[in-house]
Amino acid sequence: MTGPQLTPGTATDAVAAPLDRSPLPEDQVISGPEPTVGNLPLGALAGVSVGIWEIGPSVTRDVEADEMFVVLTGSATVSFEDGTPDLTLRPGTVARLLVGQRTRWAVTETLRKIYVLAPAAKEDTA
Repeated sequence: MTGPQLTPGTATDAVAAPLDRSPLPEDQVISGPEPTVGNLPLGALAGVSVGIWEIGPSVTRDVEADEMFVVLTGSATVSFEDGTPDLTLRPGTVARLLVGQRTRWAVTETLRKIYVLAPAAKEDTA
């Protein structure tokens, strides 16, 4: 989905906004029902991409982008292959990921977040 691109003086409801959904690639699924992810790019600000991203209950793996995010709804635990301490995610959590980190996401309740990606990152990897 390409809109709504936020422009000065506009707003959107990040919790209720409809997201384009697609299945997660099979090589990222560890267990659980076939998860889908939703993504809604909101635009760019000072060279960074901002958007809304969501994933349903599942256990998945990922290689991260350079990202900060704020959890809006849901819960999950993110584990890191490099020994970084686990992150417990719940509404209000603000987290930071580093490009290239290999992670395992155990999502127990559909997780929705606002993401901010570094300029070299791609929105579809949020």
